[in-house]
Amino acid sequence: MDRYTVIRSQKPRFSFRVDKRSVTVICILALLLIVAIVVSIGMGSIRIPVSQVLKSLVGLGEGSDQLVILQLRLPRIVVAVLVGASLAVSGSILQALVRNPLASPDLIGTTSGATAAAVAFIAFSNGTYSIHWLPLVALVGGFFAASLTYVTAWKHGLSPFRFALIGVSISTAMGALTIYFMISGPMYLASQALGWMSGTVYGSSWNHVLSLLPWTLIFLVMTMVQARTLNAQELGDDVAKGVGVPVERKRLMLIAISVALAAAAVGIAGGIGFVGLMAPHMARKLVGSSYGSLLPASAILGAFFVLLADLAARTLFVPLDIPAGVFTAAVGAPFFMLLLYRSRSA
Repeated sequence: MDRYTVIRSQKPRFSFRVDKRSVTVICILALLLIVAIVVSIGMGSIRIPVSQVLKSLVGLGEGSDQLVILQLRLPRIVVAVLVGASLAVSGSILQALVRNPLASPDLIGTTSGATAAAVAFIAFSNGTYSIHWLPLVALVGGFFAASLTYVTAWKHGLSPFRFALIGVSISTAMGALTIYFMISGPMYLASQALGWMSGTVYGSSWNHVLSLLPWTLIFLVMTMVQARTLNAQELGDDVAKGVGVPVERKRLMLIAISVALAAAAVGIAGGIGFVGLMAPHMARKLVGSSYGSLLPASAILGAFFVLLADLAARTLFVPLDIPAGVFTAAVGAPFFMLLLYRSRSA
């Protein structure tokens, strides 16, 4: 039995090959994510049965249940899913471009630049400007740090190795700036900035969902369209040029997409780390290295990770609401050390 199905069209002209096994795995992952979302909605300081959750989602639930589900928990869960998917796909892109299994949005300074800009906004705005400007400020900071990395690393073209090394330097510098901004601003805002830096979707509303959803969907679709380019880029510049890929132009565009996804996620949820590192690796184990399958699998797994981290954050230490980034770091740090150990001879 053939594992692949080829789909072709003459008008418009396109063709692609579908891996049946990968499609099955992705469908199973999507189903598990939906189940996790429904179960997560019902869990918290107020337990709601799954049957009532389903009724409330279609408008047939009791008034109090619908208030808790539709206004408090569901926006938070949707934001967690979008943030996780954005970070995971951003990490997948960078691992292809840098050709390094340890690459993540932190590598080129995206998350640290976004964090530094957001902390500066919190520390120095002193309540003068609405907190709703925070995602835009973080996005500008992420693009600034990534642009600085790109320009500094450029020398008759962009070497992935040089790009990674300079990215680590820029990320470290942005981390130092973040500490400076924290201690320079009013002390009563330091705790707010520190909580945001830890990474949390606490207090998310439908406004956050409406801000992040179109952005995430547009750039996820753009990334899927470039799946073949990512496959070629991962094989090296010479191979990519040999199959007709304009390497530098495509690399710049894909870096911009990666930065846009990661910075927007950081702007909404703060510094939730390691998702962009873990999700692509696990997706690669499940569906292989072809980016046509790897990208959707990574997005689903990233959403799953942040969803579970947020569920643990709001249920394990009631009435405390721990930042979700604490749990992703607790799992991601050992995972990173394991990857580092396995690649020690590479």
